[in-house]
Amino acid sequence: MDNLILIGMPGVGKSTVGVILAKVLGYQFIDSDLVIQERKKRLLHEIISAEGVQGFIEIENQINASLQVHRAVIATGGSAVYGKEAMANFKSIGKIIYLKLSYEQIEERLSDIKGRGVALRDGQTLKDLYEERTMLYDKYADIIINEENLTVEETITTIIEAINI
Repeated sequence: MDNLILIGMPGVGKSTVGVILAKVLGYQFIDSDLVIQERKKRLLHEIISAEGVQGFIEIENQINASLQVHRAVIATGGSAVYGKEAMANFKSIGKIIYLKLSYEQIEERLSDIKGRGVALRDGQTLKDLYEERTMLYDKYADIIINEENLTVEETITTIIEAINI
């Protein structure tokens, strides 16, 4: 259990925080979205277009469930929490850290939601997605970091303080 797994909504900064956190800790950095794209040889939004949201979530779950790494910071896609096997794997290999932001902050940060490969079902709004996922993030989190009004550096400091307890 020597990994840190970052979960949270798209736009909270999982990848940005993850890269710097990995450098600070001397860990490797893994972006699970990039692993999915590499293994499937397609961009996320192409996978979602071709397979549908549910198909994408199944692919994401399978790939995340297979990740076996050590001393890594893993930035997950926002929909990773839909995968029971993936989340069980993450729980077994590390500490799950939920980067939490208010809906208003998420909305402000996400201008191009479709281009980012966000798994939105037909008719689902960002608000719907936020309300659906925040319960799952809370459920799986070992540590919750409230990022409201924090810089990237402050977020990283807060994480390091939390994991050293």
